[in-house]
Amino acid sequence: MQSALYVGLSAQVALEKRLQTIANNVANVNTSGFRTDVVKFETVLSKAAANPVAFSSPGENIISREAGNITETGNPLDVAVVGQGWIAFAGPNGTVYTRDGRLQIAANGDLQTVSGFPVIDSGGAQISLDPNGGPVSISRSGAVTQDNNEIGTIGLFSIPTDADLDRYGNSGVTPDRPATAIADFSRDGFKQGYVEGSSANPMMELTKLMSASRAFDSTNSLIEGTESTLSNAIRTLGDPSK
Repeated sequence: MQSALYVGLSAQVALEKRLQTIANNVANVNTSGFRTDVVKFETVLSKAAANPVAFSSPGENIISREAGNITETGNPLDVAVVGQGWIAFAGPNGTVYTRDGRLQIAANGDLQTVSGFPVIDSGGAQISLDPNGGPVSISRSGAVTQDNNEIGTIGLFSIPTDADLDRYGNSGVTPDRPATAIADFSRDGFKQGYVEGSSANPMMELTKLMSASRAFDSTNSLIEGTESTLSNAIRTLGDPSK
């Protein structure tokens, strides 16, 4: 059996997924609150042959927990999360968590994400302000004050470190384990007038892209060489004069 052919094909499948992941990271280098995708690869042991052959699996996409850089905007409705917490909003199919703190006030007064979803407090309730009211102040704990009146508190949530995350949009995630509200703001909290950028490093991602492309080309050469060897062997075995 030409094991190299199947090993090469499995490597190409894995590298194709890697290229797609890196390309998505590069496309989101300017997306606020974006967390990069990384691919976890495994080795699948084939026991079909006398000598085990290691194949590459396509890999599993994992959303990184690494935060992006914080930039000052001066916009009072922008908040950056300090620490490992997440802002929550009411998505179409349940609660979604994000690090994109670009908020806005809807015409009806609801505090929303930049995509128009209602931001919620630690109890899951929406927060409403006066669209024509005075300046908005947001404290480290997420308390929202307008005209010297405390309107509500933006919820800050902790997602378990061992939770698997599914991506929602570009900067939202939904965990497979329940998130819990943060009550201690000594390490975690909000910073008004700032926004977190993407965690994708453009130079690093481009370097990964070039490396993966070269590996894909090398694997393609391996497959072509293996196919050529196999074809020559078939021709030789099928030639009655040999």
